Amino acid sequence: MRTKMKKLMVLVIAFSAVKSFAQQDPQYNLYQYNQMVINPAYAGARDAIAIVADVRKQWVGFDGAPTTAAFSIHSPVANNKIGLGLNGMSDKIGAKSTTSFYGNFSYILKLNNKTKLAFGARAGYSSYKFNSNAIKYKDSEESAYADLYSSTKGALDVDAGLYLRTNTFYVGLSATHLNQGSIYKGSFQVKDTTGSYSLSYTLRPHVFLTIGKSFVIKENFLFSPSLMVKAVAGKPTVDLNFNFFAAKRVWFGLFVRQAYGFGALFQVYVTNQFRIGYSYDIGIGPRKFLGSSHEVMIGFDIKKNKAKMTSPRFL
Repeated sequence: MRTKMKKLMVLVIAFSAVKSFAQQDPQYNLYQYNQMVINPAYAGARDAIAIVADVRKQWVGFDGAPTTAAFSIHSPVANNKIGLGLNGMSDKIGAKSTTSFYGNFSYILKLNNKTKLAFGARAGYSSYKFNSNAIKYKDSEESAYADLYSSTKGALDVDAGLYLRTNTFYVGLSATHLNQGSIYKGSFQVKDTTGSYSLSYTLRPHVFLTIGKSFVIKENFLFSPSLMVKAVAGKPTVDLNFNFFAAKRVWFGLFVRQAYGFGALFQVYVTNQFRIGYSYDIGIGPRKFLGSSHEVMIGFDIKKNKAKMTSPRFL
């Protein structure tokens, strides 16, 4: 009995940790090249029909590690006063799979000839599947608790954001899961125990603050540092990024992620409209055993006017 109760307490604590503290959204490195994944106000910001696909394999070699695929398309309309877009995401980590689809809207206000401020929102639906068959047990008795995970649930989801930009500067503020959708809430009774237990899984708001600035070092060579502060349940973490733009074709840089490690990334404009990005990261200290992570992105910008290179403010 004591062993079973111990297992139950571990399960309850694990769910409580997810509910209260853990990051629930997928993690990206190449958000610097496509801020649509974290901020709906970015819709229409590339002044083109922008199509982006992104695949991230996190902690390669670690069984059950996260794998994420994302897709987005957005464009300015109505004389560049409105941005419209769609985006979808599929994420798998261990026994949990998430699939989400959203519609994006932004209102773009021209403050002066160089500055635009966008107000954005998106709404969609997220489906969560918990597959107990993906779990391997050393103790056959543990499989008795698997039914707690075996379900498919979903919830409506609402995000919002602001995005201010000039030719050489941007700052964005966004938040996901503003409606705090409830994915799972219920009670259960474990075999051979008395009393009932309750578990819940609620989407918690994730807040993102991004800021970046481009500096001309010399002709055809720019330095563009940026910062992202992400907060979940009041616990912030910081990404510090150092990027360079060379020959009007190649972005490359390094980044440091608080409480995790560091990485490198690049983006190449194969043509003025087609670009490819890649990132690599690895943890340090006790997180090094998780292994390295890889992310690949391809993007295509369909210009409405004569094709030209996108402004350096955009990575």
